[in-house]
Amino acid sequence: MSESEQRFGEFVVVRRHEHVAELVLDRPKAMNAVSTDMARSIAAACDALGADRDVRVTVLSSTHERAFCVGADLKERNSFSDAELVRQRPTARAAYTGVLELPMPTVAAVHGFALGGGFELALACDLIVADGTAVVGLPEVSVGVIPGGGGTQLLPRRVGAARAAELVYTARRVEAAEARELGLVDQLVDDARTAALELAAKIAANSPVGLRAAKRAMRLGQGLDLRAGLEVEDAAWRSVAFSGDRAEGVAAFNEKRKPQWPGE
Repeated sequence: MSESEQRFGEFVVVRRHEHVAELVLDRPKAMNAVSTDMARSIAAACDALGADRDVRVTVLSSTHERAFCVGADLKERNSFSDAELVRQRPTARAAYTGVLELPMPTVAAVHGFALGGGFELALACDLIVADGTAVVGLPEVSVGVIPGGGGTQLLPRRVGAARAAELVYTARRVEAAEARELGLVDQLVDDARTAALELAAKIAANSPVGLRAAKRAMRLGQGLDLRAGLEVEDAAWRSVAFSGDRAEGVAAFNEKRKPQWPGE
């Protein structure tokens, strides 16, 4: 498996495993708490990945042995004036929307704590793979704020309004087995990073054009009525129907061989 590495600022690394990119949170001294600098780095890494047509799947992971990400850097926040907090808000939002708007399928590999903004980064991914050490939750109301990295919108879409309300209002932490039972994570495995990379490799074997169009259709269609959603799907179908990937996929199927995707 070919591998290369690129660093974005001090706290984010992007590793390449052929057509899978791994966006690695790497601020071990703070359990990956998202500071202003780290938020900028996440956004910059997402910009680079979004522009890279060779990336078919992105895995979001952590170098920390006890945490995926513990959320916003509250020590830094505590030092902010009101004006500084207002100025920092677009930077923080750009990190979460950066992950959310990645055009290719995304998989979060959750090991240890994924709390507040850390869980919101995972929720911004299409799929969440966790291991037995995982502890997730949105505790923001316990410190006088609300989930502001997409949590109030992404969690109800994932688990339903009432279940999301209970989790947000109680601010409670949920351990791995219950998280799987409630649908807060999608797979419970022995090793989150290994399983996430294996899942990503399986996804990456498929057409990159097809994968991006399918993600676009599902994301844009969510929340629309069925008729409008089917129009979104039709537009996405038209965007791939005459692609090189479709021609190669059909040819490979008929010739009983593995497709060599042109990615266009």
